[in-house]
Amino acid sequence: MTTALGAVFALFVLAVLFGAGALVAAWLLRPRLAYARKLTTYECGMPAVGTTQVKLNIRFYVFALLFLVFDVETLYVFPWAVTCRELGAQALVEMAIFMAILFLGLIYAWRQGALEWE
Repeated sequence: MTTALGAVFALFVLAVLFGAGALVAAWLLRPRLAYARKLTTYECGMPAVGTTQVKLNIRFYVFALLFLVFDVETLYVFPWAVTCRELGAQALVEMAIFMAILFLGLIYAWRQGALEWE
């Protein structure tokens, strides 16, 4: 048991040293000459005309959040489906409640027009 914990601790220390060593090496090897053009904001090589602040429609964010919700749902449903027989009827009821809540959320978003691109 202590040998396994010692190996894990040694790998952790090695990982921290490797990461710190990479940061120190990058800091030591970087070029130190900075000039005005290098310190400006990169704008694809062309000077910006007008304001660079663009307001996006909130629907894009809502759509992305809905995608994340149903993507994370997959992370919960797949392991449950693999072990469904061993978990029993209680797990089936809990998953049905979980899916019903997500389905109600989808219906709500659909009725609010979050899935339309107009």
